Amino acid sequence: MTESTSNLNLPLTLTKPVVLDFGGGDLTSDAGLLVLAQADAQAGVSTALTSVLRERRQTAKVRHPLAELVQARVLAIAAGYPDANDLDHLRCDPALKVACGQCPQSGRVLVSQPTVSRWENGLRRRELLGMGRQLAQRVIGQLPATTQRVILDIDASEDPCHGQQEFEGFNRYYDSHCYLPLFLHLTDESGMQWPLAALLRPGRTSPLQGVAGVLRRAVGLLRARFPPLEIVVRGDCGFGSDAVLRCCDQLGVDYVLGLSSNARLTVLGTPIQMDCALAYQWRGEGCREYGEFGYKAGSWDRARRTIIKVEMIQRQLNARYVVTSLAADDGLKVRNWVREPAAPQVTAPLVTAPLVTAPLVTAEVVYSLYCGRGEQENRLKELKLDLASGRTSCHRFLANQGRLLLALAAHVLWSVVRVAAHGTRWARAQVGTLRLQLQKVAARVVESVRRVCFHFCSAYPYQTDWRRLQAQLGVCPGGT
Repeated sequence: MTESTSNLNLPLTLTKPVVLDFGGGDLTSDAGLLVLAQADAQAGVSTALTSVLRERRQTAKVRHPLAELVQARVLAIAAGYPDANDLDHLRCDPALKVACGQCPQSGRVLVSQPTVSRWENGLRRRELLGMGRQLAQRVIGQLPATTQRVILDIDASEDPCHGQQEFEGFNRYYDSHCYLPLFLHLTDESGMQWPLAALLRPGRTSPLQGVAGVLRRAVGLLRARFPPLEIVVRGDCGFGSDAVLRCCDQLGVDYVLGLSSNARLTVLGTPIQMDCALAYQWRGEGCREYGEFGYKAGSWDRARRTIIKVEMIQRQLNARYVVTSLAADDGLKVRNWVREPAAPQVTAPLVTAPLVTAPLVTAEVVYSLYCGRGEQENRLKELKLDLASGRTSCHRFLANQGRLLLALAAHVLWSVVRVAAHGTRWARAQVGTLRLQLQKVAARVVESVRRVCFHFCSAYPYQTDWRRLQAQLGVCPGGT
C-alpha cells in the first residue's frame, strides 16, 4: 500500500478504533483564499503588477503565464506561505487553483519554486519602479471619491540579513548586518491606514536616502486623483531635517515631524519644563505640560513653529519636540484625526468620525496628531511578522526589492479585506487574526460539470460574519 492510502491507528480511549488515512480527496485548509482572490479582483493588484512586467521567456516553452505566476505568489504570501518552496506543495491546493482561475480537477498545476525563483531574480529596475507605482495607484483607487485630506506616515525599519546579499551592511544603530527599508503608509479620513510604498535601501545608508523621491511620487499620484487634497506628512525625529522640510514646502504639503533634542531646544523649552516641575510638586505623577516657540536650526531657511511636550517620569523631566507647518487656525486640516481636549493637560484621543466644528490647533492638538504615527508601527509589524517582508534572502538587491513589493501587495489585499469587514468581528483585526479566523477554514472541494462547490466545515464558528464580509467585499469603496 502506498503512503497516501495506508491507515494509521491511534491508541485513543474510545469504544471504536480511530483510523487516519491520506485519501480524503480534494480538501483544503485555506478556503479563505477565495476571499483574498475576491479582494484581488476588486483592487486589481495582480493585474496591475503584471501589466508592467515584460515576458522574456521563450513563448513555446512557457507553461505558466506571468499573470498566473504573480497572482499565485502574492496569494501565497498573503496566506502565510512566504517562501517560494511552499509553492511546490501549494501548486496542487484546490483553493489556490480556483483563486488563480483554474478548476481543481483541470489536470494542470500552478507554478513551482524554480519558475518563481528565476522570475524574481530576473526582475529589472524599470519593472520594479512600475510595480511600485501600480501598487500605489491601486491603493489610491480604493479611497472614497469624497476624500479631502490624508496623512502620509513615513518610517524606516530594520531588515536583518543572514548571508552575502548585495548592499547589505552593518548598521550601528540596530547593531546588525541588515537592509534599511523605507515605508510609506496612507491614513484616510476614516482612520484606515493603507500601505502605499516600500523602498529597500542598503544597510549603510543615510536615513533620508530616497525620502524625497518617495514623497514626490506619492503626492503626485494623490494630486492626480484629488487635486485639492490636503496632505500632512508625519514622521519621527529621524525625518525632522532641513531636506525633508524643504521637500514638503516644495510639494505644498503640511508636516508634523519629530525633532531630536539639542542645547538650543533645551534653552527655549526651559519655561515649559519649569512649569512641569512646579506642577509635579502640587499634583505628583502624571503631570504633562505643552508649549510652543519659534525655532530655526542652522540649516533652516526660516524659523518654524516648534511644539514641546514635557512630562515628569520617575522624577525626571522628559521633553519631546515636534516641528510643524500647521498654524493655530488650521483646524479643518486635522478635524478628522484629533479633537480639542475636553479638559486641560489631557492627551486628545484619536477619533475617526468627523467633528462638527474645527478644533483650534493648539500645541497639545499638534502633539496628539504626532502621536498618531504610532499606528504605523502596527502596520510594520504586520508586514514583518505576518507577511514575512524580511525574506529578502536573494543575492541580488533588485530581487530582494521585488520580494518586498510582493509582500506589500499581499498587505494591500488584506487591507481591502479589512475595509470590507466593517460591521464584523474583523473590522479592526490585524493580519494574523484575519488569517487565523478567516482564511484557515477547512473545506471539501467537489467539481461537477456545471460548478465547483466548496463544502465548508459545518462547525465553523464565524459563518454569519463570513457571509456579511462576502456581501460587502463586492462593493468598491473608491467609487470607480
